[in-house]
Amino acid sequence: MRRATGYAPGRINLIGEHTDYNDGLVMPIALRLGVTVEATSRDDGRVRLTTDADVTPTDGSYDLGEERTEGTWLDRAKGVTAILAREGFSIRGFEAAIRSDLPVGAGLGSSAAFSIALLRSISGLFDLALDEAATARIAHAAENEFAGAHAGMLDQLASVYGRPMDALLIDMRDHATQVIPLPATIELAVVDSGTRHEHATGGYNQRRTECEEACLRLGIATLRDIDESPLDEIVERLPAPLDRRVRHVVTENARVRRAIAALRAHDDAEVGQLLNASHRSLRDDYEVSTPDLDRLVEVAIAAGALGARMVGGGFGGSIIALASRGRGRELAAQILEGYRGGGRFIAVVP
Repeated sequence: MRRATGYAPGRINLIGEHTDYNDGLVMPIALRLGVTVEATSRDDGRVRLTTDADVTPTDGSYDLGEERTEGTWLDRAKGVTAILAREGFSIRGFEAAIRSDLPVGAGLGSSAAFSIALLRSISGLFDLALDEAATARIAHAAENEFAGAHAGMLDQLASVYGRPMDALLIDMRDHATQVIPLPATIELAVVDSGTRHEHATGGYNQRRTECEEACLRLGIATLRDIDESPLDEIVERLPAPLDRRVRHVVTENARVRRAIAALRAHDDAEVGQLLNASHRSLRDDYEVSTPDLDRLVEVAIAAGALGARMVGGGFGGSIIALASRGRGRELAAQILEGYRGGGRFIAVVP
């Protein structure tokens, strides 16, 4: 009997939301919260999993080679083992105990962290020697093919390469990365709205389909191809809501570039204004925010945040609020007091 442990962190995305599957720019930061998977080998082809996360069911099992989706978190594990087999990796059955201090459904990359941690434990258990790029790629394929979310690779790349003290600029066109240090004058309060929406996956997939339809109408491969083009002329060629979807993606890429310059210049006020603008765009043009998230952002600004926005795929989840260094917890407490909606404090970053 062999044992192996894998760990992977969740993430926040400072700015660059819903740009990843459009070959755009993202800027994630790894959280100090994550998922740990402790795996033990078996002599047969059975997989058994248990978790302490707030999910249903809390345990399950299946046979290798018989992976079938059932609409639960177990589908991600099935996707991982099925894709490993498809790519020629040889594994046997195993038991895995999954521990997580990362809230599920809060828009903080818990699904990706689980898949990455599981892959790392399996790689150690069966000497697969998976490198980081392969780990991210397989976890992403499991999410898309078995969990039904046609997501980009932001969460997987952030979980694999992210840093807790710095932002990581990722160009999703070629996955090139660049470390962007966070100024010592700021920190981010992460606050969960406490709301989840059952249609979140469907809404996410719809946004991706709308972006693909816009590309077909414009005769381009991805929305990244129009980064330097006159935006007004382009959106005039598109019907609603495609015009708004394109406007968000293009302006969000521009906001990422401005955020890089602002961080390097230690212009905290400008970073805050960019977060505010990002939220307005996600709310009005991309339409993935919710009244609860909007209210959290409004309360955060009223409480003195330099800027705030929803984070993650949307349709519920969390916000990030920019604070002066040392004031993040105080700001989070004020936000929750004003919100009065069952939200909760998650973390201060870094």
